[in-house]
Amino acid sequence: MAQTFTDLPLELLREYRPALTAPADLDAFWGETLAAAREAAGPTVLTPVDGPVRALSVHDLTFTGFGGDEIRGWVVRPHGDEVLPAVIEYIGYGGGRGLPGERTNWAAAGYVHVIMDTRGQGSAWSVGETPDPHGSAAAFPGVMTRGIRDPRDYYYRRLCTDAVRLVDEVGRMPGVDASRIAVTGVSQGGGLSIAAAALAGDAVAAALPDVPFLCDFPNAIVRTPSAPFTEITRFLSVHRDDAARVLETLSYVDGAILARRITAPALFSVALMDDVVLPSGVFAAFHALASDDAAIEVYPYNGHEGGGYRHWMRQVAWLDARFAR
Repeated sequence: MAQTFTDLPLELLREYRPALTAPADLDAFWGETLAAAREAAGPTVLTPVDGPVRALSVHDLTFTGFGGDEIRGWVVRPHGDEVLPAVIEYIGYGGGRGLPGERTNWAAAGYVHVIMDTRGQGSAWSVGETPDPHGSAAAFPGVMTRGIRDPRDYYYRRLCTDAVRLVDEVGRMPGVDASRIAVTGVSQGGGLSIAAAALAGDAVAAALPDVPFLCDFPNAIVRTPSAPFTEITRFLSVHRDDAARVLETLSYVDGAILARRITAPALFSVALMDDVVLPSGVFAAFHALASDDAAIEVYPYNGHEGGGYRHWMRQVAWLDARFAR
């Protein structure tokens, strides 16, 4: 955890609105990408899992994401056939879906909790089971620069597509109220929740990005002292002539641009001592929202761990109010 503020003073963060230019073909790019993924979609499979978590129902999930690729996950919910609202959780950088029953908090709160595995990650701090079968040109170690010279080849095009495709499939699951689907996640998971809420349209009824990554790239890659944003700066320190192409690619997945398409209620969190995701990037995405119901929780003395369990308690109360629970 950082021991000092890492960014602008809070009064300036509350005014921070960078002039980020969206690609002219942004809507067409994502429309074509998602249409192709839906065309290639196969059946979603839910398989019951036996294990030590007995007070909740746990299912192994397989669905199809970008390019028809199989993506893994978990579905954890209270026992029974009651139709319930759902919370989709996306995972932080380097992590995967974890072990069966490892994440039970939202199900314990009475929601259908759907956890998406992260293609090509899941080995840094939690277990993953989903490969990324698509190669890329030369890249810096990690996933931030895989295919970064072309938005059609970029790793996060695939991962954001997976996130939206999961929203599609959760809305069709038995026992899920398709009108009450929320998306959430910490760090990379927060960035993916922004992308999912922006690109899935009315299918997402609420977004809860927690210290979200993948926002305000032009500023973040030159000012953030810690990985994984530094993967991009290290790449550009070698590929000196590629900066313009790289920044163009990043603009297709930048949460501070995509957030302009979010009209659903949103609850963000930000930590002012965060040296992994600078507070300015979080505020840039928050200020870009088109929602009439938006709030941000500020944790002045925390780093990238943000508000932790205390913030999750606030998320539950906030979402219960929006979903009339």
